Amino acid sequence: MSTFTQQRGIRVWAISLVAIGFGLLTIKEGGTILFGDEAARAAAGNWVPFVLWFNFLAGFAYVVAGTGLWMMQRWAVQLAIAIAAATAFTFAAFGVYAYSGGAFEWRTVVAMSLRTLVWAAIAAIAWRGLLRVKPARP
Repeated sequence: MSTFTQQRGIRVWAISLVAIGFGLLTIKEGGTILFGDEAARAAAGNWVPFVLWFNFLAGFAYVVAGTGLWMMQRWAVQLAIAIAAATAFTFAAFGVYAYSGGAFEWRTVVAMSLRTLVWAAIAAIAWRGLLRVKPARP
């Protein structure tokens, strides 16, 4: 096994774990606010429903993408790209909402910035590691 193949494997392995962990945390945090008691909702402050629902549902896609990346499946790259694009689109919609005077928490800006950057990085690493390299022929 070449050093390049080992590095590619380690990178894809690492981003798959990040994606799965990020997804599980996203589902837990979003579910706590969406389905928890009033105290959980109050602690969240001015949460934006469409952003919270998007993130909660995207958490499941994060786990699927991470699992696909772990198994070195090329379709997972396309899913990672779609997640990155959908996250950026949701962040832009949130920006319009906030600019229009909608109530929000600054931690949402930070969280959406982080999500967008993380998924752009995951998609780029996955693309480079799984799509640009031709699969080995048996």
